[in-house]
Amino acid sequence: MQTNDLIKALKADAAKPSMPIGRAWWIAIIGATIAAAIAFLLLIGPRPDIVAAAHTLRFLFKFVITLTLAAIAFMVLRALSRPGINVRHIAQWLVLIPVLVGASVFAELLAVPSGQWGTVWWGSNVYICLTFIPVIGLVPLGVILAALRHGAPSRPGLAGAVAGLLAGSVAATFYAAHCTDDSPLFVATWYSIAIAGLMFLGAILGPRIARW
Repeated sequence: MQTNDLIKALKADAAKPSMPIGRAWWIAIIGATIAAAIAFLLLIGPRPDIVAAAHTLRFLFKFVITLTLAAIAFMVLRALSRPGINVRHIAQWLVLIPVLVGASVFAELLAVPSGQWGTVWWGSNVYICLTFIPVIGLVPLGVILAALRHGAPSRPGLAGAVAGLLAGSVAATFYAAHCTDDSPLFVATWYSIAIAGLMFLGAILGPRIARW
């Protein structure tokens, strides 16, 4: 390519309108949610007794955890997409998740006889959980990483990991409607491992997709 051609190409790129990052994020979160919903409905769907389960605290508490995690991850990721923003005061809200999970696990240990701890911890859907949370979250992760390209993350690896956290929490929210294991011991262990897999993938892809 000649120098003049390169200059023209750079000018053309600069002239292209860029979507505001705020709009990109809302489009991304809506798109990620729709993608997760489609994958959920096509692959597994809700549990047969979901109406009855919706009247139990243990079932509903799963959504408290996953939705709270999604909301905090979204706020952290939006901050990470803008260089110079103080992320620490937002990221500290992530401490709320282990507090909620720890409190629910403690309550579960008090309510369930110790001889049954291993049974409720392992549950009956371990492999389904470890498979379908990442599967449901794959397209949402791609959508969220694409939105990062409209920002300027100074730490794209960290931003990618938080993108995986957001995608994983969205996927886990849908998966929770299918899962018949409502024990906080199960959720704390296996949901966390499944989401961590998407975080790891996001950390790898972030520097390749979201760098600027």
